Amino acid sequence: MTAVIDAHDAALFDLDGVVYRGPHAVPGAPEGIAALRGRGIRIGFVTNNAARSPETVARHLVELGIDAAPADVVTSAQAVARLMAGRLPRGAAVLVAGTEALAAEVRAVGLVPVPDSTHAPAAAVVGFAPALTWDDLNEVAYAVQQGAAWYGCNPDRTRPTDRGLAIGLGAVLDALAEVLPGRTPVLAGKPYRPLLDETVRRTEARRPIFVGDRLDTDIEGANAVGMPSLFVLCGSHGPADLLGALPRQRPSYVADDLGGLLLPPVPVDETLVEIVDGTLTPTVAGSAPDRRLALLWTAAHQAWSAADNGVALEAAPVLQVVARVTPR
Repeated sequence: MTAVIDAHDAALFDLDGVVYRGPHAVPGAPEGIAALRGRGIRIGFVTNNAARSPETVARHLVELGIDAAPADVVTSAQAVARLMAGRLPRGAAVLVAGTEALAAEVRAVGLVPVPDSTHAPAAAVVGFAPALTWDDLNEVAYAVQQGAAWYGCNPDRTRPTDRGLAIGLGAVLDALAEVLPGRTPVLAGKPYRPLLDETVRRTEARRPIFVGDRLDTDIEGANAVGMPSLFVLCGSHGPADLLGALPRQRPSYVADDLGGLLLPPVPVDETLVEIVDGTLTPTVAGSAPDRRLALLWTAAHQAWSAADNGVALEAAPVLQVVARVTPR
């Protein structure tokens, strides 16, 4: 049978929650990526993280048993640098509030990183960095108040850590906005299109598919550039999020993990779900473990259709069946 990947020449992957979870590979990810490479599929690893260089990311992937080179990795730092290079004259000064990895990408496109607003920068760019200080942020605020263009690497307000959610770059940008009323940064990371545009440019993909675990960044970002997407259930968002997805966040396919690219598409089967008194209810066939993904996918399409017509359907019975047998 035809696999999802058969319609595509490149697979582009979000990282955390899709390829790895922190220091560990998602089960099956190394084998799935190896199988895709064996089919001649181009691979791209796409991350909103601007703190790490492509070399560092690739090294981590290799440590996890995944074949990867720095050229396979595209970061929001690269995307924002390319974006600025298209709008600023070569050699322009850019105040960089972020890691050396971000500064290196700014230099790579012919711009000149500077440390503070006294250098009259043409632009200021902010990326997440563990050592970012209030003084660094104040310099960005001063530069923008003096006329510098304002850029941010990504809008992520939180960061997942092994201890819980931590403050992300989006929250930092929100803090800056308090002293920059009426101004908003130009953003490069998902769900905005510069990062995926940069990835397509680098991979020279003609028919790419994007694989992600977050509907509000990965899937919304793919939809923003008109790219098909596979939503996987091994990361941040789950079945309930899928059923409640806004139109701009609805994926093309669903799977447990990236190995779904090597399988036929999950079908929509209207015999698996019935609507009883405004509730999405599995039929007997839909309750079978081997029909779990088809049940979820069918329920998602029914929930979306109802929502688009102003009707909210109760989905608890479907979610209970899916949760009992969904691998995590």
